[in-house]
Amino acid sequence: MKALRFEKFGGLDVLEVAELPRPVPQAGEVLVAIRAASINPSDVKNVAGKMEGTTLPRTPGRDFAGFVAEGPPGLRGLEVYGAGGDIGFTRDGSHAEYIVVPEDGVARKPANLSFEEAAAVGVNFVTAWAGLNDAVHLGPGETVFVTGAAGGVGTSVVQLARWMGATSIGVDVVKQTFLPDHLRADFNMTTSEDVLAGVQRATGGRGADVVYDTVGAPLFETNLAVLAPGGRYVLISSAGERRVSFDLLDFYHKRLVLAGVDSRVLDTRACARTLDRLRAGFETSRLRPPRIAQRFAIEDAKRAYEAASGAAGGKIVLTASAY
Repeated sequence: MKALRFEKFGGLDVLEVAELPRPVPQAGEVLVAIRAASINPSDVKNVAGKMEGTTLPRTPGRDFAGFVAEGPPGLRGLEVYGAGGDIGFTRDGSHAEYIVVPEDGVARKPANLSFEEAAAVGVNFVTAWAGLNDAVHLGPGETVFVTGAAGGVGTSVVQLARWMGATSIGVDVVKQTFLPDHLRADFNMTTSEDVLAGVQRATGGRGADVVYDTVGAPLFETNLAVLAPGGRYVLISSAGERRVSFDLLDFYHKRLVLAGVDSRVLDTRACARTLDRLRAGFETSRLRPPRIAQRFAIEDAKRAYEAASGAAGGKIVLTASAY
């Protein structure tokens, strides 16, 4: 089979498309024939050595969609999709023609999504769900303030919030008017505006119940300020500085909760459980997959990574030429 490989960390020149033996599933595992796999920013960072715990040599890739080629009779031939914080790091990932994962490490693909669309769902939506549902239990009627609202995770948060009966307020460095309605927050602003005043207007002076922060340090203190008393703060990343300062007196007087969410700890089994829960949202079109910006054959994987390293404006997807 063809697979993307890297034996050392570095620039994209360390990537090579290799011909490898098709992996053999062991007891409790399935072999998935990959029809499509998307490239996430963490995949690019992984090649550069900026992700912890990766063992080499390795095939990268966290998201995939395809069908079960080998496994129990009840699963064989099933169209599936999946993701994982283990694949691509401590076990070979999805940027190949086949991948071996645990039997319960795949979820049935939404019937109305193509393989390419399903392959673009994984990390973005799993991360968004882990924050909104698992970490802070966003409820109907609440308001979530989303930083980086035009990005992959940000637009997933917006969609999930709406599906969960909540209102979203989005902020980004760019105006979000270029996004289709289903990806755009209910209220929008840019970081050049008075963010605190904007949130106060949108919430009738109360503040946001939840902050979902995909940016980190640059907006940290502002994000704390926009929270209502008893508010919950979800953090998944930090651009630039790793250290921040804030007023502890304000923090405990407002009874705030700070939750860190790391999708890397969610292996294929945990991701499959989430994707299984989200299937109904996609099959009713309440949730929609990210836009596919470009498609590349697995043979052109290095060029695909170059495209994913820039401002792609959507997901970069690899397709397996054998299918």
